[in-house]
Amino acid sequence: MTRPVVEDAAVSATPVPRRVPVGLVSHTPFHMFNQGKALRRRGWDVSLFTATPRWRINPAVADHIHIKLSWATWHQVLQRLPRGGIYLPRDWSWRMARRSRSEFAAWVPRHLDGIRILDALSSWGLELGAAIHRQGGHYVCNRGSAHILSQKTILEEELPRWSLPKPGGFPDWIVERELAEYALADAIIVPSRFALRTFLEHGVPADKLHVCPYGVDLSSFSRQPRQDDRFRVLFVGSVSIRKGIGYLLEAVRPLVQRNLLELWVVGAVAKEARGLLARSRDLFIHKGFVPPARLAATYSQGSTLVLPSVEDGFGRVQVEAMACGVPVIASTNTGVADLLTDGQEGFIVPIRDSRSIRERLEWMLAHPAERDRMGEAALRRVTSIGGWEAYGAAVERTYLELLDRQAS
Repeated sequence: MTRPVVEDAAVSATPVPRRVPVGLVSHTPFHMFNQGKALRRRGWDVSLFTATPRWRINPAVADHIHIKLSWATWHQVLQRLPRGGIYLPRDWSWRMARRSRSEFAAWVPRHLDGIRILDALSSWGLELGAAIHRQGGHYVCNRGSAHILSQKTILEEELPRWSLPKPGGFPDWIVERELAEYALADAIIVPSRFALRTFLEHGVPADKLHVCPYGVDLSSFSRQPRQDDRFRVLFVGSVSIRKGIGYLLEAVRPLVQRNLLELWVVGAVAKEARGLLARSRDLFIHKGFVPPARLAATYSQGSTLVLPSVEDGFGRVQVEAMACGVPVIASTNTGVADLLTDGQEGFIVPIRDSRSIRERLEWMLAHPAERDRMGEAALRRVTSIGGWEAYGAAVERTYLELLDRQAS
């Protein structure tokens, strides 16, 4: 099992070219496009299978780019509608998701000749894993969140806490696909020790699991000029129950009411969180969706980023904020333990604990010099990690282990 610590991700300056053919299955960019670029720089022959239009793909992502404009493409487009306050009916969305996977299951196997390793986002690789096994290759399940049964349980526990109805949630077919993939995969890549723990709790063998924390593009995320000295809390990402927005609102309420800070909420609001935000509209400034090109400037206006997710395999907003010199307060279920040391670059708090969040904010308010030093430490830590190259090196170690095992 890959040793799950960030410091392990020291990156060789001159990786040995390997030219081993590897296929990446990622209908939308997620982290996989960055993975493709990092692997190419390390000498792998990368093929990408995606539903993303070519104009949105940097040619550096892969040596061979295969595009299937399909239901998955339209699903991507429709999933952006909440940025404008428009919501796709849940059953429509799941039907499109299922059809998208069926289309990929029929299309990708036609292009697998010569590929030694197929690395697919979870829930997209079941039929493809079987196909690569038939030709003697290896199947990697790339899971960005907790084990699906842990994720399902956490979310079903969470909604009643906010007097919200039980969701239509994960349909049985998606749960069954994920569980079958975990069993079929030769290796499962997860982004954090938190995610690793959930897989171990569900009996997945430790030698199948590999922790590869995500990186950050240091050329895109860096400190920008600060426009004022207001103590400002940032929440960035999908504004949802899963991301713990309710706990943050509870935490800041007395501090906002005493005018000690302001809260910026950056991101599209999930359908189930609309009522919760409406009831607390006096506590925050909603910045809406901010394009990636403007995120660094947004992060740089913050005194701290708070990510109180109840389930989040690895909150990439944490490492992006740190790259902008912003300390982080995050829950244990965000992958934060793979990024920082509690009390040095930020704080780690329990899930569902508004009081702990408020106490850390009060400490930052009372200790501005120490808070600034935390921001400097966060920037140093991210710089030392090595961006996406460290992630590519960790994935490479997983691939080499599979190839070595086959050779022996």
